[in-house]
Amino acid sequence: MALPKFSNVHAGFHAELKSRINNYFSTAGIAPTGDARLYFKAFILTVAFIAVYVHLVFFTPSVWFAIPECLILGGLTAAIGFNVMHDGAHGSFSKYTWLNKMAGLSLNILGANVFMWTTKHNVIHHAYTNVDGIDDDIEARPFLRLCKTQEHRAMHKYQHKYYLLAYSLLYIYWIFFTDYRKYFSGKIGSVPIKKMSLNEHISFWGFKMLHLVIFVAIPVYMVGWASWAIGFVSLGVFAGIILSIVFQLAHTIEETSFPEPVDGKMPDDWAVHQLKTTANFATGNKVISWLVGGLNYQIEHHLFPKISHVHYPEISKIIRDACREYGVQYIEHPKMRVALVSHVNHLRILGKP
Repeated sequence: MALPKFSNVHAGFHAELKSRINNYFSTAGIAPTGDARLYFKAFILTVAFIAVYVHLVFFTPSVWFAIPECLILGGLTAAIGFNVMHDGAHGSFSKYTWLNKMAGLSLNILGANVFMWTTKHNVIHHAYTNVDGIDDDIEARPFLRLCKTQEHRAMHKYQHKYYLLAYSLLYIYWIFFTDYRKYFSGKIGSVPIKKMSLNEHISFWGFKMLHLVIFVAIPVYMVGWASWAIGFVSLGVFAGIILSIVFQLAHTIEETSFPEPVDGKMPDDWAVHQLKTTANFATGNKVISWLVGGLNYQIEHHLFPKISHVHYPEISKIIRDACREYGVQYIEHPKMRVALVSHVNHLRILGKP
């Protein structure tokens, strides 16, 4: 599928948004990248992850403690992805390039590959959000139908009931299958990836091997195959559900759109497209905001991906005001449970032929 172009009908709105956000940082005298709040959070999450891993693998608690710890490790895996890797891969973790690269490489330690993810997320998803056939993030076939242009299957009638089962497979499927499919096919969905350098090839295989050593070989040696399998599946299932839910509540709910290009052109300019395809949820909940790296402020992130999530609460006020002035819809659910109901309703509607 040829990549469509965006309209420039509302280009003035986008220019005004950028002007106001730039003025905010200039007036406040602060950098748009991460600050002490983010670095402290990264330290806490990293130390917690290492501590739980060491206790599980080398001190082997009883099953009644081990399973909850595996779930906690899965939650920490998702939290490091949201808070450390995500900002790093977008170049917003720090003003220093090397520190952003280090933060982004945390994904490689956790089993995935930052080169593949950056192409899939930064290049494709952020440009063509919710565009079927291009945005690989809404590709969950054959198990789920996430937009009306996707093929309907009989099983989709029940997708609003089994969706959590599908989401639970995300992390394990990602690290053991999806990355390799992208690597050998040279494509993400229908979009070709750029040619990998020698260092990128070495990094891909080197970190994949390192992950297998840390998360498979050593645990199996210490606790045995059966205990490792139960623990790793518990970790992977919980991480997959968390990662999936946060994404789905931001893009696949009743209120968001799935625009289709006409004659190679999208109906809106890029900024308005982002506002139509993206939603916020539970932005008043500081605990959720802290744990998910501000990705409940998904509108702010999509409009300004180079700005660290620690600034989203403040810039959201500016973006809301601009949307009101220009008559552009700003989609938000005040509670996470309300957003989840909207997502389930979306699945139920699309489950019908």
